[in-house]
Amino acid sequence: MSRQMGDSHRRFLQTMMANGIIDEQGAKSLYHHCCETHNTQHAPDKLDDFIETINSKLQPLFMQIRKGMSEDNGHQYYALVIMAETEVTRMSLDYADNELELFRKTMDLIVGSENGKASSTDILNISDTLTTKKLKKSETEHLLNRLVHDKWLNEKRGEYTFSTRCIMEMEPYIRTVYQDQVKVCHICHNVAFQCQMCENPLCGIKIHNPCVARYFKGRTEPRCPACDDFWPHEIPEVRQPHSQSRR
Repeated sequence: MSRQMGDSHRRFLQTMMANGIIDEQGAKSLYHHCCETHNTQHAPDKLDDFIETINSKLQPLFMQIRKGMSEDNGHQYYALVIMAETEVTRMSLDYADNELELFRKTMDLIVGSENGKASSTDILNISDTLTTKKLKKSETEHLLNRLVHDKWLNEKRGEYTFSTRCIMEMEPYIRTVYQDQVKVCHICHNVAFQCQMCENPLCGIKIHNPCVARYFKGRTEPRCPACDDFWPHEIPEVRQPHSQSRR
């Protein structure tokens, strides 16, 4: 396929820049719309090739449209990411230094937890430990709302987790900064926070909940794919994609 950028590619990229992240069905619909609008050929099974053409032009800018999975539901998403390993690069354009420090401390809490979550109470408590400029309780609550709105965090019943967009954007940073704390999913090999863990102390592999659902589907006796011990956790059901999936 030609790597020549056309107006359909530019329209697709502009929409990705405005949204940051869209689910797979949304990306397919956008691809069709861009091709139809600019009267270019639309091949339904060539979305990834279409995106690769865009990525070939983004590479010198250290940017990429990357495909990844939601830990929450297992659905596929596309996100426009900045490829940087050492800094929370994109966020520095939108957040003050003390807000970035609180986000990093929130990342510490999530990575260091057993369930990949940080409570609002714990986050409010660490706002008093900032070395830049301390945040008031109301300012911290407002910041958390912004981080959820901007699709860096997800919130459910007062607990915060990494959003799909955050993991896709920050994975190189997370792997570098938390290399001794982070494990990858045994099935998909991406970093795993929302997951189940083998209880064999000599094994201890992690598997994303959606990967667990797919891997063990239809198996009468679930066994660890690494050590063959019985898998004692409840096997979740495979969740079907829908338009309002969590990100």
